[in-house]
Amino acid sequence: MSGYSAFARYYDELTANIDYKKRAEYFRAIIQKYKTTKDSILLDLACGTGSISQEMARLGYDVIGVDNSDEMLGMAIEKKFDSGLDIQYLCQDMRKLDMFGTVDITVCALDSINHLSSLDDVRKVFGNVAFFSEVGGLFIFDVNTLHKHRDILADNTFTYETDSVYCVWENTLDRSDDSVKMHLEFFELEENGLYSRSSDDFTERAYSEEDIERLLAETGFELIAKYGDDTFNPPTPDSQRIVYAARCVRSGQQI
Repeated sequence: MSGYSAFARYYDELTANIDYKKRAEYFRAIIQKYKTTKDSILLDLACGTGSISQEMARLGYDVIGVDNSDEMLGMAIEKKFDSGLDIQYLCQDMRKLDMFGTVDITVCALDSINHLSSLDDVRKVFGNVAFFSEVGGLFIFDVNTLHKHRDILADNTFTYETDSVYCVWENTLDRSDDSVKMHLEFFELEENGLYSRSSDDFTERAYSEEDIERLLAETGFELIAKYGDDTFNPPTPDSQRIVYAARCVRSGQQI
């Protein structure tokens, strides 16, 4: 896992193509489909710069955002002050989640689970989410698929350019565990017309559907749905992202 020390400065600019309002409405549709009560305390786990937190708060949820990056949370708090939304942010490693009480819904978006480096870490996160969930509460999260890691990210290089920053994103695939090491170089245009350079590194690992479903069952969740690529259709072999919806059926174990 990474603190995104450099990436945090450019994250929102480089992900401007993501329609966070649409994603929040998608999550709300899943919640409304499977949540029978009107409880509204929502945990945005690995919330990053708070874009999903903001949109879920606008939809009427009482949002708590948790992230392990001070830099990311700094951006989230700036957005909170600008918007006036009542969101609580906590700086925590999601493997060591420690809430003040239970929540009704947990959302973990944008492949944050893939940033966990081992099945044991995934088990810890799932167990902690169950521990702080109300029985009957929902856990909705997405993961990048094995197909995306092996065939899309793989050993490829991508470039991104905006008005103020140029990013070179280099991937290295480890086929022994389907992890992708990512090295990012940023070139930011300064007022004097010159570019400053910074970099960041992190690794994402893909997990099989069988492993994800087994760990959910072992930590106190019942899988109720899984969808491919932000749709309401089942995943296919070509899906790059799977969205899981699970219901807490018993309290998990806090790690």
